Amino acid sequence: MSVADGGRQWPDEVSVENARATLLQLLARAGVPHDDARQLIGLLEAGALALAYEELSAARSVPGEAGPAGSAQDGARAVLEELGAVAERTLVRAVGAEGQQGPAGERPRARRMEVERARVAVTPLYLSFTAASELDPEVTDEVLAAVLGTMTPRQRAGYAGRLTEFTADHRARLERMFAGFGPGSAITMHGRYSLLHSATSIAVLERLAAAPQELREEWDAVELPPAWLDGLTTAWNAPA
Repeated sequence: MSVADGGRQWPDEVSVENARATLLQLLARAGVPHDDARQLIGLLEAGALALAYEELSAARSVPGEAGPAGSAQDGARAVLEELGAVAERTLVRAVGAEGQQGPAGERPRARRMEVERARVAVTPLYLSFTAASELDPEVTDEVLAAVLGTMTPRQRAGYAGRLTEFTADHRARLERMFAGFGPGSAITMHGRYSLLHSATSIAVLERLAAAPQELREEWDAVELPPAWLDGLTTAWNAPA
């Protein structure tokens, strides 16, 4: 649509594809693998559609507001449901269907971009409880890869929201734990409580609560120190 049309100036299909291709090229120059870049863009597209669906669903359910009657209301509902279906198809293209697994029923290994998304999600949550005191970055990646290994790609796509919900539900308990065992406490960084000095502790705790057996299997598979899990569990269960 041109400016002379006087309507909404939304990007057309060609312009959207141009933006996507430009972003892919920029990410490639930054060293991001093509498949990772396409998945990240796909998640953004699916997320935008899903958020629009949620916003419109909420607007339709506002108490006391009269909606369109008869066939108009049915048409609005159909359009809304199709928007939700488009969001679902976009997400499936990006990460696969719910429950999709690799050979022999195994969950696929975490990709670089998935590990980075987990790091971006967990770091500000960790810093809302304590000061920065990060473990070696390579170790951080290994821990996050083990955590993500307990999930399907579809579950990993929504992991940031799951982490945020976990910290909100357990904020008081997390505050006590970090005060007693984390940076600034009398506990040193090295030893069985090492994970309390890493942002990954939030991610590990969420998985200990949601999928403990799967986490221990992944932990053993990548040969991370068992004492780290035991120490984190002890700190988490310490009396108030």
